[in-house]
Amino acid sequence: QVQLVESGGGSVQAGGSLSLSCAASGSTFRMGWFRQAPGKEREGVAAITTGTGRTYYADSVKGRFTISQDNAKRTVYLQMNSLEPEDSAMYYCAAKSTVSLGAFALVSAEYAYWGQGTQVTVSS
Repeated sequence: QVQLVESGGGSVQAGGSLSLSCAASGSTFRMGWFRQAPGKEREGVAAITTGTGRTYYADSVKGRFTISQDNAKRTVYLQMNSLEPEDSAMYYCAAKSTVSLGAFALVSAEYAYWGQGTQVTVSS
């Protein structure tokens, strides 16, 4: 079992920045950030393969969001810049211990462990 503890989030005006962090209690193969807005399906935002540092991004956040990690702290970060009202959602950290292809990096069903979620609200 891997437990995930998220922090960060909050409210910001459009064009602003926020950062999220997620600390894992054990080793992982990949960690990711997902988000879910009311009435919408959960979608993958960004992911990182912790052993290689390879990153994956949804098209909607490329160039604006950056996922990074501190392996020593088993912590993953999501820096969100140029935020838009459409980015408003509950953001969840996720992790998996099993190996899988990068093609599945942003597929929520691939992840076994989930954080409690943190709200991000962007006002126009």
